[in-house]
Amino acid sequence: MLNDEVKQNLIRMNCKKPCYWQICFVFFYFAFANSALAFTTEEEKAQVEQKDDHWMQGLHETVSDTVYQSAQWFDSFFIANDSEEQQSPTTTAKIRFAWLPKSRDWSEVKTRFRVRVKLPHLQDRVSLVLSDEADDELNNLPLESANTKSSIEEEKFSLALNYTQEKKEDRLMNYRVGISGGDIFVRARHKRRLNLSPTQSFLVEPSVYYFLDEGLGTKLLLEYDYQISKKSQFRINYSIRGSAEFSGIRWKHGFYKLHQINDTTASVISLQVEGERNGARGFFVDNYTLGYRYRFNALRDWLFFEIEPFLEFPEEKNYRTTPGIALRIEGFFHKG
Repeated sequence: MLNDEVKQNLIRMNCKKPCYWQICFVFFYFAFANSALAFTTEEEKAQVEQKDDHWMQGLHETVSDTVYQSAQWFDSFFIANDSEEQQSPTTTAKIRFAWLPKSRDWSEVKTRFRVRVKLPHLQDRVSLVLSDEADDELNNLPLESANTKSSIEEEKFSLALNYTQEKKEDRLMNYRVGISGGDIFVRARHKRRLNLSPTQSFLVEPSVYYFLDEGLGTKLLLEYDYQISKKSQFRINYSIRGSAEFSGIRWKHGFYKLHQINDTTASVISLQVEGERNGARGFFVDNYTLGYRYRFNALRDWLFFEIEPFLEFPEEKNYRTTPGIALRIEGFFHKG
């Protein structure tokens, strides 16, 4: 039996941080629901699977249909005349829920969504992109996931039209115009992949962008891939970014070891280093991040889970070790 003081402490703790315990419960329920079924009878297992399938399939169909119908409505504006037949757009939506507790900071909870719609009446060259992230491609490396420096206050909503001029296996040229965080922007990006050998490739990706409030900016992303085996790859990313918004040049390194464990499971070992040079402070390192990401597909083919313990060494904390873990659930909704 708990005494009254302990009970009051538990009540206060649950009142202050109820969402954290709910997040853990939901994450581990989904992640390990399949293993729990192993301890039931075949009849009970069938009943549980049927019940889960009913509400999960309903959720998937509802989100997919809602996005698809909105895309059809938007694409109808580009029909040349009333006799032209309504075509079927292609829609892709991703919804992610994440909790990133760190030592001395257990409060970072994130929800993310990203919707991409290809418009058939514009020859599928134009797509509409909606996201609650402010064009992360400018700030992050392709495999960066923890993004522990961002905060809830910095989150922005973006809406953009993306036009693809050229898209081939080894090259891409596209343009984007839209609004992000209340600021109108345009961006041009070119991507070119060079195959150096059967096991090595090199990617060059320059981009130029302009924000009305922040001014002109440029970014260059370089990537080297080495295929160790059929299921393992070593990757190095390097990006530099300059903008009228800040002095100096922002840079970021990423070192990754990717491994496909089986058809539904993969892992990534990562080391990321970021900082600035040629600014008022000269050269300095903002942060080091060492992490291990374990990603698996479970329950449904559209549902993914990630567990990523990491260590941070931020300059603002005098490079003291700051451990943390990221728990994520991602749902993918595709139609068309």
